[in-house]
Amino acid sequence: MAQERFQDDNIRNSLLGRPELRAHAIVWFWLRAFQTRFACIWQSSRRAADSKLSVIVENHGGLSSNGKWLRSVIQKVDLPNCGTLPDFGNFPPETDRYEAVEMLMPYAKAVSAKSYDFDDKGDETRIDYYRMMKIVLNAGYKGFVGIEYEGGRLSETDGIVATKKLLEKIRRQHTKT
Repeated sequence: MAQERFQDDNIRNSLLGRPELRAHAIVWFWLRAFQTRFACIWQSSRRAADSKLSVIVENHGGLSSNGKWLRSVIQKVDLPNCGTLPDFGNFPPETDRYEAVEMLMPYAKAVSAKSYDFDDKGDETRIDYYRMMKIVLNAGYKGFVGIEYEGGRLSETDGIVATKKLLEKIRRQHTKT
C-alpha cells in the first residue's frame, strides 16, 4: 500500500508539478505485472487528461515487449489519451517484431525507428524498414517517428543521419506509388 501511494504521488508530481516542461506525453516502460501496471497506467492516463497529456507505453523489455500483452493492457485502460510507442528494436529474438508492431500500431501515439547497422545501399541490416514502415503507414499513423541508433560501427550522430536517410528513401518510394 505504501508503494502504491508512493507511485500515486510520483504520478501526480510528474503530471502537475512541472508545467514548465510543456510535455505532451509521459512514457511508461518496464511493465512487469498486468494488474499493478494496468491500475498505474489507468490512473496516470486519467490524471494526465486534465493536463492535456497522453500516457504512452513503450515496448521496453519484460512483458511490455509482448505485443499481445501490451495491447491487452491498452485495451483495458480504454482511454483516448493512453497509447503505445512501438519501438522497432525492443523485442526479444523469439518475438516476431513485425507482428508485435502491427498489434501496437492501432494505439500508437509515437513510433521509434531504432537502427543498429546499415549495408552499402543504406538499408538497415537487422530490421526490414520497408516492411516496418508499411505496417506503420497501413495503420493510418501520421504522427512523428523518432530515431534511435544503437549500433557500434557508426557514431551516434552518423547512425541517426543514416536512419533518417533510410526513412526519407522509403518515403520517396511510398509517394511514387
